[in-house]
Amino acid sequence: MSLPNLDMDALRTLVAILQLGSLGRAAERVGRSQSAASQQIKKLESQFGQPLFRKQGRNMVLTETGELAHSYARRILELNDEAVRGVAGMSVEGVVRFGLPGDFAETWLPAALGQFKRAHPAVRVDVEVARNGLLLERLDRGEFDLVLAMGHGSRADARRVATLPMTWIGPAGVDAVVKAGTPLDLALYNPPCFFRRAGIEALDHASMPWRLAYATASLQSLWAGVAAGLGITLRTTAGIPPSLMRLDERHGLPPLPVVELCLHSGQNTSNPVSGQLERVVIDHAVGNLGL
Repeated sequence: MSLPNLDMDALRTLVAILQLGSLGRAAERVGRSQSAASQQIKKLESQFGQPLFRKQGRNMVLTETGELAHSYARRILELNDEAVRGVAGMSVEGVVRFGLPGDFAETWLPAALGQFKRAHPAVRVDVEVARNGLLLERLDRGEFDLVLAMGHGSRADARRVATLPMTWIGPAGVDAVVKAGTPLDLALYNPPCFFRRAGIEALDHASMPWRLAYATASLQSLWAGVAAGLGITLRTTAGIPPSLMRLDERHGLPPLPVVELCLHSGQNTSNPVSGQLERVVIDHAVGNLGL
């Protein structure tokens, strides 16, 4: 018995549905009508011989078969895309200098950069991790070709990748954060820092007393200070260590704004290597940030 060849376009639609949360938005992304996208899913169900979705109230959720199919679909598409980029990119040569904040340096971005390097072995990729503001200062001085940064979406060179919620962060298992008559201990970056400013403004707006208990210029040092109970901090949910946990209104803390994650291009906008790296970073952001 011969096995069916899975439809790559249908697999891409399946992955898009899970990423975007609806068939309509997925159809728009893959450039098909909603009915055509629905037919793709039915074709996959026929090939697998089992339903991929089931009704849960008013929503459609994956069946066990659907969850397994989705896992395979992502792996198949990643390998397909890597193969296409690799074959097409063998002739691409050059250097791309990429800057990123520490929030993503230990999560999904290294895998994205590794995929890019495998697809373009003749390209030299120079990567540096630094604070958002410093990355953009160096971009403006011509020291980077591409920078991923948070909180600077108003710049003319900003290409929005995602809008991320800010969150308060404290030690895992903490219960009481706000204590009556006692200022809230904060662990924050040294200024200038838009997270620091947003947190202080939120507390002041809520008339909550606070004190700066721990200040640092290093993200790892910040995480260590919070884990040690020296103070709570605020960032996005990206890259929170397992020793820490999200805090919210249930812990007596005020709500926080969102922050834009953007890619910023350097002065050499004609660098084809930079453009290809930009596409890889965006593709991985879509898959890893739940966009």
